[in-house]
Amino acid sequence: MVPQNFAGRGCFALNTPAWQGLLRAMTQADQNIYKGAFLMLLAGLCFVAVTALVKLLDGRVPASEAAFLRYIMGVVLFLPMLRGVLRTQLTGRQWRLIGMRGIVHAVGVSLWFYAMTRIPLAEVTSLGYLTPAFVTVGAVFVLGERLAVRRVLAVVCALLGALVIVRPGFRALEPGHLAMLATSVFFAISYLTAKILADEVPATLIVATLSVSVTIGLVPLAWPVWVTPDGYALLVLFGVACAATLGHFLMTLAFREAPITVTQPVTYLQLVWAVALGALVFAEPVDLWVIFGGSIILAAVSFITWREAVLKRRPLTPVSTATKL
Repeated sequence: MVPQNFAGRGCFALNTPAWQGLLRAMTQADQNIYKGAFLMLLAGLCFVAVTALVKLLDGRVPASEAAFLRYIMGVVLFLPMLRGVLRTQLTGRQWRLIGMRGIVHAVGVSLWFYAMTRIPLAEVTSLGYLTPAFVTVGAVFVLGERLAVRRVLAVVCALLGALVIVRPGFRALEPGHLAMLATSVFFAISYLTAKILADEVPATLIVATLSVSVTIGLVPLAWPVWVTPDGYALLVLFGVACAATLGHFLMTLAFREAPITVTQPVTYLQLVWAVALGALVFAEPVDLWVIFGGSIILAAVSFITWREAVLKRRPLTPVSTATKL
């Protein structure tokens, strides 16, 4: 309650334009935060849907072929952007970076599809959170960034979280675990390359050329193991392409509405959805160690993101959802 002697005086009056403007601004900010969090939640559901759809393939087509078909369908979705891309003048160095990124990302995507057929959804999702930690380490060598103590501790915690999930020596180490760890490394290299390109060329060009270059890079991996896909496999892979594209679109909208420090914690729900979907749809047992390890990794990545925001630096480490397909 506002004291009587202030109720109608100058800037203290609640019905003055100054107060009304301030209240509107605060209300709008709150709405943007809630909207950003909600959009990120929807993006997370799309990315979990991607993993679930790939799981439904159940090895009908080889991993590299499945990845190729998914990306060639994605290229179709990006066709409206290609005309502008072709008009952009690029240097030989930029074309080499785009080509290198396409090859690296193609290998990472193939390994991701392989891991999906070997280990539970929750483990794929949890180990996928490692990519930002590897980006943080790689930035020291590639971009010359300083590796502060807090970053070192966060990366160490993320790696400990991965050990909790994999638990070598306490259970059999599946090829899928190694494939997923390698996926995180290859994706980290891809995003570091994207960071270099982002300072030189438009973002739309980076997204469009990734789809094209990965598709081309997957050809020599898919061709030797090619089998004719049936209608079911094509339908599922089309769903993967649509869900992935929609997820990236929603994620971009979320970043516009709210800061990363708000949207980053929401990505934890992907692990919740993955555990629930794995248990209910694929009869995968709920492993509390996986949930615990994934929580450690995400907490470490969230800390890195929060510190970057506090220090008002340009974000380098992508949020975990940005590392999806």
